[in-house]
Amino acid sequence: MRISVSITDFSWPGGQAGLVDGLTAVAAAADEGGLDTLWVADHLLQTAPGSAPDSEMLEAYTTLGYLASATSRIRLGTMVSAATFRAPALLVKAVTTLDVLSRGRAWLGIGAGYQEDEARAMGLSLPPVAERFERLEETLQIAGRMWDGDTSAFTGRHYRLERPVGNPPPVRRPKVLIGGTGPKQTLRLVARYADACNLFDVPDGGATVRGHLDVLARHCADLGRPIEEIEKTIATRLAPGESSVDFARRCEEFASWGIDHAVVITAGPWRRDAVAVLAEAASLVAA
Repeated sequence: MRISVSITDFSWPGGQAGLVDGLTAVAAAADEGGLDTLWVADHLLQTAPGSAPDSEMLEAYTTLGYLASATSRIRLGTMVSAATFRAPALLVKAVTTLDVLSRGRAWLGIGAGYQEDEARAMGLSLPPVAERFERLEETLQIAGRMWDGDTSAFTGRHYRLERPVGNPPPVRRPKVLIGGTGPKQTLRLVARYADACNLFDVPDGGATVRGHLDVLARHCADLGRPIEEIEKTIATRLAPGESSVDFARRCEEFASWGIDHAVVITAGPWRRDAVAVLAEAASLVAA
């Protein structure tokens, strides 16, 4: 069971200096503690539950570039980028650049997008749902081509690239995580294009998660792809005061559902002591 930190709230006390110090301290703790990935939310407005939309929010890929320099081993990615918020080649270039500068630690975390209020407020593209999924699939196809070194013209329904050059190439082909649980579209795209999916920790004893994994297994079977190739991640929350032993027990339960990787958020900004709880839980699960 892998365990990761997902940063959704940047409101560390102390103004801008406190934000930088808090982010750096949490990243160092996660890196030194042996956690798998440091994820950041990809929004321009704050969307964390309980937060005001105008509270502190950093742009994701600039932040990840900084974190690449501030860490040495932990993987880095967004949880997740809306496919329509950036032109596909720009998004792929950002992830590739992150991979090069981090020496091979980048993820491409991506989804169809959903935040209508944010899109309207900030002038971001968020077309109707069906079109979002079409654009998501084309973006995944473009990423594959650019990472394969295929510079031939791409002509899709929504995107046309005359010569998609991806140079320098990534150190390692970035793993692709697709967020969301839609059975007809999202999980089909996971089966076809992704290295990982991201599900949600619904408090029903794992029934919902198992149902999603059953759907994913059927999509994989239709494509002739072993479902074991796909890393199954779950978004969950570290409860206030939860111990490393208690969280490790939860991870064992997740594993019994078929989950490989816990992606953890917390209320408010992360603190070093809370990261230490996850690091200890990771060591307990690995023992």
